[in-house]
Amino acid sequence: MPPDSGTAGDAAPLTPRAAWAMVLALCAGVALSQAFRTVGAIMASPLQADFHLSAQALGIFSGAFHFAFGAMQLFMGIGIDLHGVRRTVLVAFPVAIAGALLSAVSSSYLVLVAGQALIGVGCAPAFLVCTVFIARHFPPARFATVSGMVLAIGGVGMLVTGTPLAWLVQAYSWRAGFLVLALAAALAWLAIWFWVHEPATASAGKRESVPEAIRQFGALFAMPHTLGIMVLGAVTYAAFISLRGLWLGPLMMERHGYSLVQSGNVALAVSVISLVGAPLFGRLDRSDAVSRRRWILVCGLGYAGLFALIAVLHSAWLDIAGMVLIGVLSGFIVWQYADVRGAYPATLTGRAMAVFTMAMFLGVALMQWGTGVAASIAAAHGADPLTAVLATIAALLVAGIAAFAWLPAPKNSSA
Repeated sequence: MPPDSGTAGDAAPLTPRAAWAMVLALCAGVALSQAFRTVGAIMASPLQADFHLSAQALGIFSGAFHFAFGAMQLFMGIGIDLHGVRRTVLVAFPVAIAGALLSAVSSSYLVLVAGQALIGVGCAPAFLVCTVFIARHFPPARFATVSGMVLAIGGVGMLVTGTPLAWLVQAYSWRAGFLVLALAAALAWLAIWFWVHEPATASAGKRESVPEAIRQFGALFAMPHTLGIMVLGAVTYAAFISLRGLWLGPLMMERHGYSLVQSGNVALAVSVISLVGAPLFGRLDRSDAVSRRRWILVCGLGYAGLFALIAVLHSAWLDIAGMVLIGVLSGFIVWQYADVRGAYPATLTGRAMAVFTMAMFLGVALMQWGTGVAASIAAAHGADPLTAVLATIAALLVAGIAAFAWLPAPKNSSA
């Protein structure tokens, strides 16, 4: 097996066919990561019944994955820079398998949360290695298009946690769901081990020490345009995953009386339509940074509006239609990755992606915890918890959009 590091000139650049084969293998890890982060929507009610969980405790359970995932992004970025894409993902992913097995056999809430944290650590490099690989081996003009396709292919993991997972949990138990995902994660690891062999030239150059790599991350945070990018990044994906990965099941079951499998069908529909969104917006991307940032603002406002409408509407079909539209519109998140790609020098691309991904998933953790708190407070005061959840998401989106619009933009663009 060729290593991921070496001297410049040791290996020829990848052919397009080889690059696509490796991207598809890496997508297996993305798909499992997507599956693990969206199990809460289907497992929420069974877990609440087995462990007597409050809405706040449920938010902590789901947020544990995303907090661990986000917290590890800087370290995974350093790992990719120092050891390459292949080694980083192969070392990390077995931790996710161990976490899934621990979750399956957990006898207490704390063990269950620990299992989610391990899964988050193991999945941490899954999408990051794809974005870095695409940035290294595909033309810059194709970055948004290829990233959108990766998100769509990886989104197959969300399909698994719709009707199939609902059927499995209803027929057997939520523990069986974690066991099946652990097996699938092991197969994904094997696919990456067999097919992904990044050329030595991809990670060639001066070998940095870990302190030097950390200082480079510090330089990113010192740039004035980083804050606005990261604040918006912390809420857009978090909004979709908080809905699809945690609150969709309770929304359909508690507000509208749907069964677990019926809720799974809705989750499947939202997941399928979201697969269309990422490649669609990838193809619509504009190379002009100013236009891209303006369209990000427009789509972000529409996105927030849909969450606000679902918060106040109590019709099952209107709620489902709103969630389907959210699934489509969530594709504009791929423009945010393209915005990051163009906002920093090529030498900092990998680290910028790592910081952005960290912001996204720490945002998911905080939003899921925060919406759990909002639901508990609403329930304690006799209000509808799910209305509080969705209104909180809409308000956080508006705050993120305002930060992106009003904080400094990159020098080559303005919002």
